[in-house]
Amino acid sequence: MSILRVDNLTKSYQSGGQTLTVLHSVSFALEAGDTFSIVGPSGSGKTTLLGLCAGLDRATSGSVYLNGVQLDNLSEDQRAAVRNQYVGFIFQNFQLLPTLTALENVMVPMELSGLGRQNGRSIEQTARELLERVGLGKRGHHYPTQLSGGEQQRVSLARAFANRPKILFADEPTGNLDTDTSATVVDLLFELNREAGTTLVLVTHDLDLAARTQRVIRIKGGHATGDTNTIARLSD
Repeated sequence: MSILRVDNLTKSYQSGGQTLTVLHSVSFALEAGDTFSIVGPSGSGKTTLLGLCAGLDRATSGSVYLNGVQLDNLSEDQRAAVRNQYVGFIFQNFQLLPTLTALENVMVPMELSGLGRQNGRSIEQTARELLERVGLGKRGHHYPTQLSGGEQQRVSLARAFANRPKILFADEPTGNLDTDTSATVVDLLFELNREAGTTLVLVTHDLDLAARTQRVIRIKGGHATGDTNTIARLSD
C-alpha cells in the first residue's frame, strides 16, 4: 500500500467572479521511505499541492489517500486526527509556539497524539533526546525568541520527528536560513529521516536540495511534469 497516493488532484478558487485553477489533475504515489521533491517557481502551486497532500485543505476534485485513509470527505477535525497520527511538518518560518520552551515545543506532538511513554521513556525524556540529536541538548529551556533562526529550525526538526510520523512534509525548510546554516539543517533532516525510515515530501525552489531526493516532480502553472516513478534528473 502506498503511504501517499494522489489521483487527478485539481484545486480551483473563485476570484473576482472568475475561476482560478492553481493545480490541474496532478497524480503520483509514494511508498514508505521514499524521498520526494516538489519543485517549481513561486506561485506555481507547489505549496498548495503539499497542503492538499497533508490534509490542510480540500481539493476541488480528485482524491488524496494518506496511509490508506481517503482524506477527501473527512471533516476538518477528522483530517487533523489523521495528521496527528501519521504526519510531521517542517515550515519555512519554523512555526514554534512562542510561549513554550524548545523542550515544550518538541513535546507538543506527542501530547496531542497521546503517545504517552515511548520504549519506557517519558515524553519529556524523548523530547530531550531529540533535542540532543539536533545539537540543542542545552537549549531546551530557551524560548524561540532566544534562539537563532538555525536553532529554531533544528527545534522544529526535533518536533517533526517527535510523534514518529510515517510521512514528513517540509515546505521550503531552508528558505529563511543562510547557506551554512541551511547545509547543517538539511544534513540533519536527511539523517533523521533515514534513521526513522520516514517518507519525505519536500517543497523547494532549490534544485541542489531537490537533487538529494530520490524522486522529483516539477510544478509549473499548476501542471505537473517530470518523471515521478524513477530517480529524476533535474538537468533535463
